[in-house]
Amino acid sequence: MGKKIKVGLVYGGKSGEHEVSLQTALAVIKAFDLSKYEIQPFYITKEGEWRTGAELTAPVENISLLKFEANTQEGAVLPIPSLFGDQSISTDSQQVASKVDVVLPLLHGTFGEDGTIQGLFEMANIPYVGAGVLASAVGMDKVTMKKLFAHEQLPQVVYRHFTRRQWEKDRPFFLMEIEVSVGYPCFVKPANLGSSVGISKARNREEFIEAVEFAFRYDRKVIVEENVEARELEVSVLGNDDPRASVVGEIVSSNEFYDYKAKYIDGKSAMVIPADISHETAAKLQEMALRAYHAIDGSGLARMDFFMRKSDGHIYINEVNTMPGFTPFSMYPLLWQESGLSYQELLDQLISLAVERHAEKQKINYTNE
Repeated sequence: MGKKIKVGLVYGGKSGEHEVSLQTALAVIKAFDLSKYEIQPFYITKEGEWRTGAELTAPVENISLLKFEANTQEGAVLPIPSLFGDQSISTDSQQVASKVDVVLPLLHGTFGEDGTIQGLFEMANIPYVGAGVLASAVGMDKVTMKKLFAHEQLPQVVYRHFTRRQWEKDRPFFLMEIEVSVGYPCFVKPANLGSSVGISKARNREEFIEAVEFAFRYDRKVIVEENVEARELEVSVLGNDDPRASVVGEIVSSNEFYDYKAKYIDGKSAMVIPADISHETAAKLQEMALRAYHAIDGSGLARMDFFMRKSDGHIYINEVNTMPGFTPFSMYPLLWQESGLSYQELLDQLISLAVERHAEKQKINYTNE
């Protein structure tokens, strides 16, 4: 057997989805074929400190084993390019982090899938799994994302957006704008956040004002969306320049809408794979998913989320998730499993796509010489 591929697994992070990231990391470590891969863990604390441990030679059974303490022999490491390069870093007299071949970031939310850490990997010139800087940033910012989708003429629900400063400066105008253009009930969301954190459904002006203040706890920009009685459908996309779409799945929420509790806490929401829709509808959703993927310049992976209005079957694109939940029980890998690709095969392909994209970028002349 040839040389093993050394994968730098990055997880944790400074976002509200820290614990979700740990769950994902635990699942991925258990799934990796350790006869093919060496796993170098990198844990980012909630405070943003980077810590690393010894190379993983066996599956980890407990999340607590992934949280390296600052006073252990591994010590703390800084997020600098040489961390991933040829130069190893000394931490408390131990040499760690010899060159990794590819990085697999399992970070959800702010500072993980918003382009910031992707920029670090670009500076380190190391292959990494998933979307690049641009696609990650666009995929995280719902307002910019929706503007790109509109440019591609992808149908969307009515929405409006404003910043904290705009809201404080002219609240009466925005109240009128929302009530005339969007109406009640409506959904109020932080523009930059994932896992449905900070989202509220507002049925009247009083609830709307409360929802806006709640959303501003998580971002300086808020987006307000029309409420549509709809089925929630999702498509997984895999690839770089020639991506492919999975079968379509459906989320049947245990809550009034698919919020954080419905996703991660009560465990009662159901996933229907494949969704009970016509072949023509499925084909349309897959085509729209690929159009949206190209619109944001996606690479590696993404999950595209849609609404299908119950009254007439009209389809709206909702959003793109460039680092979707990735446990074996998450929608993204389950859709590929139904499409004929196992969890381990999916990991293999994502690693290959990262290396392929990196090799392509090495052909670019950045120095104009």
